[in-house]
Amino acid sequence: MQEPLRPTRSLVAVVGPTGSGKSDLAMRIAGRFGGEIVNCDSIQVYRFFNIGAAKTPENGRRGIPHHLIDALDPDEVFTAGDFARLARPVLHEIAERGKLPVVTGGTGFYLRALIDGLAPGPQRDEDLRLRLAKREGRRPGSVHRLLRRFDPATAARIHPNDVPKAMRAVEICMAARRPAREVFERGRDALEGFRVLKMGLFPDRARLYCRLEARLEEMFAGGLIEETAGILTRGFSEDAKPFEAIGYKQALQVVKGELSPRDALFYARRDTRRYAKRQMTWFRQENGIEILRGFGDDAAVGDAAEVLVGDFLKVQE
Repeated sequence: MQEPLRPTRSLVAVVGPTGSGKSDLAMRIAGRFGGEIVNCDSIQVYRFFNIGAAKTPENGRRGIPHHLIDALDPDEVFTAGDFARLARPVLHEIAERGKLPVVTGGTGFYLRALIDGLAPGPQRDEDLRLRLAKREGRRPGSVHRLLRRFDPATAARIHPNDVPKAMRAVEICMAARRPAREVFERGRDALEGFRVLKMGLFPDRARLYCRLEARLEEMFAGGLIEETAGILTRGFSEDAKPFEAIGYKQALQVVKGELSPRDALFYARRDTRRYAKRQMTWFRQENGIEILRGFGDDAAVGDAAEVLVGDFLKVQE
């Protein structure tokens, strides 16, 4: 049997809710400690989705290499498992060059898949999915209620409106005949060869909401609707996965004539606040996370993060 790799390399993760300044802090850490950025955001992996994904433009990346940004076309299916399979070789390549991998993004499930691994789940059951979809159509919220009956712990982590995730969890429960959380706790393929420091940004919620509202207004004023129309013009379907993201979903409704720009901004703001709240709940439950109370572009937060990373790297020396 092959012995597991010894954890001789270091990895830093910068996580937090949308709009908390993760990119700024990640670049500060990468610049200070000789690092490279590895994207951990489920929308930034797609090409052409720039404004609504809040991608840092190339001229704003301070000369720091960024990985897994603009890696896929919008019509490609991409899962947390796919992310882990793509990102792990990148981590090793960065470390081989003597650089520090700095993973950053707000998609908590991607980070968990990368570091802790995922248990292989049951295959998709299209017949079951069709029945569940019909049930949800007749009685909205019924799939989540069914999940609460099968697996209350998993249901508590999934928003009632997130039907795809709730449906997948119900599918797993019914196929495995046990709670989905038990399935995912078994047979995980964890990342080997790295020590991990996880830092989470937790700014004041009221300040975060103000920042998010202002940022969304800038996105819509800065061409989000036009960008969305342009992606469709390239021949990509409105059913492409990244169009489900907040901001793009509402912009698409404007393009289709279903919402006015004013209403689209209203709903995008509302849904973004709810999403940020769910992200903070997720990351608070992340094991071993170092909490930084503030925004990533706050000088004091940056100083505290540098101390954490410096101490973390000294342990290895």
